[in-house]
Amino acid sequence: MSETPATKKSVFPVSGMTCASCVARVEEALSDVPGVVSVAVNLASEKATVEYLDNVSFADLRQAVRDAGYDLGTETQTLEDVSMTSAREIGKLRLRLIVAVVLAAIIMVLSMIGMGHMWGFLLWALATPVQFWAGLRFYRGAWGALKHRRADMNTLVAVGTSAAYVYSVVAVLFPHLFTAANIEPSLYFDTSSTIIALILLGRFLEARAKGQTSEAIKKLVHLSPKVALVLRNGKEEKIPVEDVVVGDIIIVRPGEQVPVDGIIREGYSSIDESMITGESIPVEKQAGDEIIGATINKTGSFQFEAKRVGKDTTLARIIRLVDEAQGSKAPIQRLADVIANYFVPAVIGIAIVTFLIWYFLGPQPPLTYALLNFVAVLIIACPCALGLATPTAIIVGAGKGAEHGILFRSAEALERAGGITAVLLDKTGTLTRGEPVVTDIEALAAFTTEEILRIAASAERVSEHPLSQVIVTDAQHKGLELVQPENFKALPGRGIEAVVDGKQVLMGNMRLLQERHINLGDMEARSAPLFEQGKTVMFLIVDNEAAGIIALADTLKPDVRDAIQTLHRMGIETIMITGDNRRTAEAIAKEAGINDVIAEVLPEHKAAEVKKLQEKKVVAMVGDGINDAPALAQADIGIAIGTGTDIAIESAALTLISGDLMGVVTAISLSKRTMRTIRQNLFWAFAYNVILIPVAAGVLYLIFGQTGVPEGLRFFLGNYGFLNPMLAAAAMAASSVTVVSNSLRLRGFKPAKPNK
Repeated sequence: MSETPATKKSVFPVSGMTCASCVARVEEALSDVPGVVSVAVNLASEKATVEYLDNVSFADLRQAVRDAGYDLGTETQTLEDVSMTSAREIGKLRLRLIVAVVLAAIIMVLSMIGMGHMWGFLLWALATPVQFWAGLRFYRGAWGALKHRRADMNTLVAVGTSAAYVYSVVAVLFPHLFTAANIEPSLYFDTSSTIIALILLGRFLEARAKGQTSEAIKKLVHLSPKVALVLRNGKEEKIPVEDVVVGDIIIVRPGEQVPVDGIIREGYSSIDESMITGESIPVEKQAGDEIIGATINKTGSFQFEAKRVGKDTTLARIIRLVDEAQGSKAPIQRLADVIANYFVPAVIGIAIVTFLIWYFLGPQPPLTYALLNFVAVLIIACPCALGLATPTAIIVGAGKGAEHGILFRSAEALERAGGITAVLLDKTGTLTRGEPVVTDIEALAAFTTEEILRIAASAERVSEHPLSQVIVTDAQHKGLELVQPENFKALPGRGIEAVVDGKQVLMGNMRLLQERHINLGDMEARSAPLFEQGKTVMFLIVDNEAAGIIALADTLKPDVRDAIQTLHRMGIETIMITGDNRRTAEAIAKEAGINDVIAEVLPEHKAAEVKKLQEKKVVAMVGDGINDAPALAQADIGIAIGTGTDIAIESAALTLISGDLMGVVTAISLSKRTMRTIRQNLFWAFAYNVILIPVAAGVLYLIFGQTGVPEGLRFFLGNYGFLNPMLAAAAMAASSVTVVSNSLRLRGFKPAKPNK
């Protein structure tokens, strides 16, 4: 049996992309490289995430992208690398923009002055660097598209501005060609230069705005500590955090950051984990407790052993997951991609038809109006806004999720979460803390509750049973002084017996009492409500007399009831699924306010229960254990509790880092808000083209052709209702910036607060 070839996944910055067609072409170019398994290119973050076999070289990938008309940067190790690359690109764009704006302004002023035929050579000289240096990116992109027999936004700009530029050059060099045909040889250097300057301005504003879409994850990157105080050979050494290895003992003092993930070996403190979990209250930590890198030590000093370092730390994994989610595509984006593939060729067709109609049927001078309308259609129809509509919103949405302790593994998960109609909840570790605690102590006869707990804990002190340890821990926390039991004997399946303070003590279940023929008195009646609540009930017998009852239960997490109530207000059904007996399950469900219970389910049957429910509902499964992994994978949206196992987290589409169920509410609300933003973006991108392409094509001539354009609109529509190509460029740039700005509004998202 042959082994599966090893693959690796890398993130590369891509420069030169401007619209959805560019994304499609870069993806196609990379996918055609032998050995490439999968490709996801994101226009908003200007990154390509490529999975490929080990034998694929970076040179092959870069050459494929260059042949398509773009450039692929070297592999990025962290998001900071991508940010630095993006900053360099913005710097280059700023320089070209400044040159284009200055020269276009001079050309505009000189065109208004107009000082004879020789003046045209000066305008030509000024317009040429704008056209072929500042606008070089458009020609490169158009040439790459042409080689693949495609057309994109670069094609539209290159063809449109070149038409105005070449027409003007011919008018300067051969004016007699126009005068012989009784046509005034007009110059449009100001038009071509201003269009390029305006489009570059739009690109610059987009680039800056797109930089802001990743602010949340950039904050996560900057949280990473830089140094660690390590104990080596009995000496303290301050070393770069990159040099920390698993097993190192690290010292953390008050106010310092925890450098990497690990386990406390010595000391006690409270840790602020808000930057990772979103939980504002510091968490008490002591020897044996796990701590997360990048969290802040608030009070005491401690030493801990490094367990996860480098790219394996919780923070690094969060950054990687969010980065991949931001770079992936939501199903709704496929609509934009499909339209973009047909859109540009259709626009070029419309522009050519527009030119022919106005050349043969338009007012005098026909060539001038045909050319201007041709250019206006090409420029105004650039599908930039369409290409940015989805990815910018996804980037901000996934980033906001990370800020609030919610990790979406993909854009698809972010999209689908908003459609959830039923939430299936595992009990232990999801609804409950996963650790039993003493909930009730009932004292009989002459005993106090304190005495009951002290005697029971002393008797259980040497028992290895987990429930025994819970009772002992509870007594210790309450400061009770325990004694060493004598003649201890474990009674499997029943309880224990021992001698405490010279008294014969029995501690166990009802079966033990019945076997020893103990008179229960009113103990049976007093224990009945505890059994009803699904609690584990233990009876204490001292010298053959009923002394008291201790009940234990796995208690609900603090915010479970609020989360369930909020889900119900959102119209979402809640169902608990557990392997526990029905009585215990129903007691917990009643306490939490859950609609329905599926109890006594074997781990291997959980996925089948999810599948059954999917026939009627869009199901989210929330779980934390290895046994939940199949159900998490089966559900429409698998939601893993971040405090659970790695296997559960890997099987889920969404992870709640803090384990707080209010995160489910936040994830659903954020998904709905993100999808609403995407729909708004797509609407405006489509509406803009649907409304303005006909205007650019000259349809308003039918209204104003005979009567003339009102004075107040002539700057925009000229004398006959033809849109000024420079205004078309400004409108195109404005549409892209509008879409990005609308996505940035998501940064104001705040999670719903539960009603207390």
